[in-house]
Amino acid sequence: MANILIFDSGMGGLSVYRELSQTLKGHQYFYLFDNAYFPYGELSESQLVERVIKLFSAFVAQHPIDIVVIACNTASTHVLPALRQCLSIPVVGVVPAIKPAAEYSRQRQLAHPNQPAHIGLLATPGTVSRRYTAELVQSFAADLTVSMLGTTELVKMAEDKLAGLPVDLKRLQQILAPWLGEQAPDTLVLGCTHFPLLAFEISQCLPQTKLIDSGAAIARRVGSLLLQPAGANSNKPVQTEDKAGLLFCTEHTKKALQQARAFSKEGFGELNCFMP
Repeated sequence: MANILIFDSGMGGLSVYRELSQTLKGHQYFYLFDNAYFPYGELSESQLVERVIKLFSAFVAQHPIDIVVIACNTASTHVLPALRQCLSIPVVGVVPAIKPAAEYSRQRQLAHPNQPAHIGLLATPGTVSRRYTAELVQSFAADLTVSMLGTTELVKMAEDKLAGLPVDLKRLQQILAPWLGEQAPDTLVLGCTHFPLLAFEISQCLPQTKLIDSGAAIARRVGSLLLQPAGANSNKPVQTEDKAGLLFCTEHTKKALQQARAFSKEGFGELNCFMP
């Protein structure tokens, strides 16, 4: 059994946890959300790197983690190289699912040759503007039409939904307005881990669009790494009795306690506060 840490600035990593827990059963899951600095999409790159390195260095020193999943597209595009340098355990990041979206879009175009292939990328502004994202498009979808929409508002909307608040469909339609009607992409990449939490509502706005995220690919990657020789932390004690997920935030707030109720429905225990 491995100790798997899922990390995000907020609750978006729950979409990744759902994939992992369904595919990789019997492991001990940790979830750490940095609500003190939420949302990451509004931090500069230097602020983000400094914060995540400090947080992880402290957390991994205190907990027997075997593998880390950065369940945040913004953090993954900025922090992965530096984080892998300072940690001796595997670190898995999240990248927008451009490759599978392009494969699906091409298959669809073969079946509907009169309909042009059009991929949409819905992500945070940081992910949309990153050179790495442009390189993904160039590598896997250079022959297709790719449009991008950057928003942090959907991140907060997903958090509110998990806290029990209703989703404002009218506002969601306004955000997705560039893609409504004839402009709708045939395939939409949910390029932020928060966005699959709004998949039902997004599909109501874009009923003919196929939604694709990175959850399944992350689960496959983690599974393949767990089959490799154990890392530096493998000799540390591992919990075997209590399989409830271990939940940590970085600021104990009323909202965090509300969020903890959503985590409890996913199999996590009580909320702990971790401040590096």
